Amino acid sequence: MSDKALSDVDDAIDLKDTASLLASRICHDLISPIGAISNGMELLVMSGLPPSPELTLIEESIANANARVRLFRLAFGVASAGQRMARGDIVKLLGDCYASGRIQVMWEPTSDVSRQEAKIALLGVLCLETALPAGGKIVLRCDRGSWQMQAYGEKIRVEPEVWSVLMPKATKAGDLSAAQVQFILLRDALAQLGATAQAGHSDSAVSLRYDV
Repeated sequence: MSDKALSDVDDAIDLKDTASLLASRICHDLISPIGAISNGMELLVMSGLPPSPELTLIEESIANANARVRLFRLAFGVASAGQRMARGDIVKLLGDCYASGRIQVMWEPTSDVSRQEAKIALLGVLCLETALPAGGKIVLRCDRGSWQMQAYGEKIRVEPEVWSVLMPKATKAGDLSAAQVQFILLRDALAQLGATAQAGHSDSAVSLRYDV
């Protein structure tokens, strides 16, 4: 490989690392003010503020924002080698994010996983989310490093040009929107481990598989 090609590879790796650090920083800085707002609402309730639909809406919005920021921090942020994620923490995070929504996420692995595995799995969840415009269920399973994810729903929407980004020969993101960046990040995170994803779909389900 030429010196220029090596330099291009290094620049690409640095850019990915910088993007992860930026995501971690943004999410970290957002968690504190969201937590402060949540604490403020609790104090208002304790002071005698009467229940109301408006108050309930605010409380639910704060809880949802906090959960989504924590999810994005794990999925988009830095995953250092050697870090572990407890199964209970992942299940709680997914419950906080999806328990009251149209999509249910079932985490079936029974043991703890590395933070990198958790990051990749959550990127997969965010990809599968896009295939369930009317809601549904996402199930994650893992057998000795072989991950299998299925999304089920009455209405399945798969955009081939978006899902093709996961393929190993895909060289560019095409016309993906910001809401679809998880496809690029999933492909790149797997590529760092020498792995690729396999995706397929039917009229009622979408599957995503990879080995790490």
